[in-house]
Amino acid sequence: MAVLAMKRISIYALKSNRKKILELLQRRGAVEIDSPKEADDVFSKTDTASARLTFEKNAQQAVNAVSILDGVSPPEKGLPKMLLGRTPVTLEQYEKTAEAAPVHAKTASRILALDKRISDETAEILRLESQLDALTPWLSLDISMRTLGTGSTNVFIGSFPEELTEADLKNKLASSLPEADGIELEIISSQSQQTCVFLVCHSKLGMQVESLLRSMGFTYPAAPSKRPPAERAEELRQRIAKAKENSARAEAEIAELKDSREALLYTADYYAMRADKYRVLGELWQSPHTFVVTGYVPEPDSLALQRELEERYQAFVELENPETDEDVPVKLKNNRFSAPVEPVVEGYSLPAKHEVDPSSVMAIFYYVLFGMMLSDAAYGFLIFLICGVVLLKFRNIEESLRKSLTMFMYCGISTMFWGVMFGSYFGDAIPVIARTFFNTEITIPALWFTPLDNPMKLLLFSFLLGIVHLFTGLGVQFYQLVKRRKFADALYDVVFWYFLVGGLIIFLLSTDMFHNMMSLSFQFPSIVGTIAAVFAGVGAVGIIATSGRESRSPVKRLLKGLYGLYNVSGYLSDILSYSRLLALGLATGVIATVFNQMGSMLGGGVVGAVFFTLVFIIGHAMNLAINLLGAYVHTNRLQYVEFFGKFYEGGGRKFEPFAAKTKYFKVTEEK
Repeated sequence: MAVLAMKRISIYALKSNRKKILELLQRRGAVEIDSPKEADDVFSKTDTASARLTFEKNAQQAVNAVSILDGVSPPEKGLPKMLLGRTPVTLEQYEKTAEAAPVHAKTASRILALDKRISDETAEILRLESQLDALTPWLSLDISMRTLGTGSTNVFIGSFPEELTEADLKNKLASSLPEADGIELEIISSQSQQTCVFLVCHSKLGMQVESLLRSMGFTYPAAPSKRPPAERAEELRQRIAKAKENSARAEAEIAELKDSREALLYTADYYAMRADKYRVLGELWQSPHTFVVTGYVPEPDSLALQRELEERYQAFVELENPETDEDVPVKLKNNRFSAPVEPVVEGYSLPAKHEVDPSSVMAIFYYVLFGMMLSDAAYGFLIFLICGVVLLKFRNIEESLRKSLTMFMYCGISTMFWGVMFGSYFGDAIPVIARTFFNTEITIPALWFTPLDNPMKLLLFSFLLGIVHLFTGLGVQFYQLVKRRKFADALYDVVFWYFLVGGLIIFLLSTDMFHNMMSLSFQFPSIVGTIAAVFAGVGAVGIIATSGRESRSPVKRLLKGLYGLYNVSGYLSDILSYSRLLALGLATGVIATVFNQMGSMLGGGVVGAVFFTLVFIIGHAMNLAINLLGAYVHTNRLQYVEFFGKFYEGGGRKFEPFAAKTKYFKVTEEK
């Protein structure tokens, strides 16, 4: 259990070394920068917002450029990025990236400009093709669509919203304007929902003819061409071809830049780091010649960092213990066995002031409880094998993923252990296979007992494990209170509950009723039960007398004491919660057994073997996935609700150092 002690660090240095010091702090990732100092006549802050926005823009442009490259020239598919991790680079490679960043930024701008050209040309092609489609019905018209007539004639070029013949139109004109003559009509094209026409008449009939045509649904073209439609269509085709050529040329140029993908990703990280550095730079207090960095550093790293800054940059570094009322960040440090469950602790909350890191104690119970809920040796071996291979093969994966995989690997070992204890190997797959395909009986007996044959025994063991788990939580609370020298609180809030709950449990184990009801193989002597009852009574009286000790009124103290005693029902509820160990453990075995029986329905032979294999693979994969998720969720619940509820409040603030928060690469060594 280790919450690293923090030191408040103050760095005073010359402005000429500011860039190098900040870059060193960023690479080390050991200092959380905090600048609480008030403004005065000497020190002030620099406005870096403009520069920071520029760097953020450059970083985003590089990322966008890579997305464009991937769209035009997709990279080869490989292993998932989360397994490969960030690409490690040396400090020398990083500095070369920094020097070339402006060049790569121009490359990103060029790619974005080319992509914009492609977008513009694509939009232009769609616009021109729409115009070409609108001209298609008019291609046989050999004059301009904007022709209105001559000095003595009126020309009408337009369409009707239905399919009409020349005879239909002439008949309608003749019936509506019987006195009109000299009207010439030509159908340019006719479709099911459109008829394009050319009509010419004497100018004195123009208004009458137009009025009649409009009453029939006649409309003029939305965008009539100045030249004959055929000539305009040819011009549009040439423009479309030119736009496609420009777009293809731009795509080809982008494809030629595909080798710059990695450099662009490095550039994105470089500018992201610079943006973060300028954010910090804007928070620092500076004078004309000096600057000050203040914050928190883990105590194990403090002296080495102090020595390095003083020797390399002649800075003055001051280390102090934080004040008791300071909001000190929290960083956990555990061994290889406990560190994997740190993300589980963080998922609840980091330790508050004066609280211990529960990772070490929790890890033991976490692995044990998880294994009991899954409790199949074959499933455990698969989990262990998969996690172990990934951890060995992909050593560059991120630390958070490494911790999670290590945690599940340990859970796999625990699952194997409980599977051997309970005799479960893919459920009852071994005897089913032997009986179905080899006409023999082969079994691997449980090292302890088979839960399906004796569920009550597993239930009692689950309750026992739950009691140990809860009492351990109370023990951690006792340790915390004694460490803070709150001896009275340790007696009132822990020891009395040990007396009450422990005494009641031992008293029950000494009674004939409980012994017969649970079919126990042992029973405590009555004298032990009597002593336990006395201890329980002492605990109950102590709880009633002390639970309301903060109140001055005797009545309120009594009422709060009685309410505190009522919380013994919470312990009963917590202990019953551990029955989920039985439920999930049995569920894994029962479902596995069902799939084995389903697979053996067709008996032996080739067909039966094929069917069994399919059912076995699909069924056990589903069973493993579902119960793996169930074991993870319910193990977390037992930690968060039952275990943490006895001693842990949380509320600590995570240590967030000024570091190289990169997505694509990480600096691995110093020059």
